[in-house]
Amino acid sequence: MVSHAVGFGPEDPVGLVESCYRAVEMLLATHTARGLLIPRPWVNHPYGEEEIILLEEELLPAMAVFLARVEAIDRAIEADQELEFKAHQVR
Repeated sequence: MVSHAVGFGPEDPVGLVESCYRAVEMLLATHTARGLLIPRPWVNHPYGEEEIILLEEELLPAMAVFLARVEAIDRAIEADQELEFKAHQVR
């Protein structure tokens, strides 16, 4: 993804979603591999198997669709910019 290749600042909402996506993936991989619950500091109930399944089956796919759509939009913008640049070079 372009924002990943270029880097992003904390004010970049797409970069934030990318970062959160990777963090949730890592958290799920490290905790579920060891059979651990995921603590939730602001509620007195950690994420157990049911909540982890929801994260894996609903949240991550939704985030992936969002990121793929942003990637498609970014590629379209880049292609338009490339065409404009080439048009200016021809003049």
